[in-house]
Amino acid sequence: MTVPLTLLGLLARGQPTHGYDLKRDYDSHFANGKPLPYGQVYSTLGRLARDGKVVGGEAEPGDGPDRKRYAITDLGRSEVMGWLSQTVEPEPHLQTVLFSKVVLALMLGEDAAGYLDAQRAAHLRRMRELTEIKRTGQTVDALLADYGLFHLEADLRWIELTSARLTALAQVVSDDQKQLGERQ
Repeated sequence: MTVPLTLLGLLARGQPTHGYDLKRDYDSHFANGKPLPYGQVYSTLGRLARDGKVVGGEAEPGDGPDRKRYAITDLGRSEVMGWLSQTVEPEPHLQTVLFSKVVLALMLGEDAAGYLDAQRAAHLRRMRELTEIKRTGQTVDALLADYGLFHLEADLRWIELTSARLTALAQVVSDDQKQLGERQ
């Protein structure tokens, strides 16, 4: 998720808003257990102001340090509306970390099957966590948990398929290594 565009989207609701309130709204709707640091909120707002996408009002006295209300500009609104109208690029993940680790394990003579087993166990643990969130969470949490579960299920199918084809993959990797050695 892109923090600047999300903050612009929160500001596009219409009312000038304090950075503290933007952080609270971001954390409430988008953080999913990873709150946005205050420093990131204010540095992002500073860059958005520099780029003409938000304007900061005068500092207001209050409890603690002076606070500013930030408002979205026409340029900022145009950017966030353009972003919202764009589809997310489907990512076929033709080169993933999982695949790279399996191939490297084979190249190095390490236990690729053991790695796949450990990864399967890690995925299943995470799926249990997400299932609990889905069972006990609010609608937003449940939808995010479903999204994660679907991706983990696809990874698990790939892990199973790769485990079944590991001998064939090991042969391809071995043949490639031999050819590379012959060229050198």
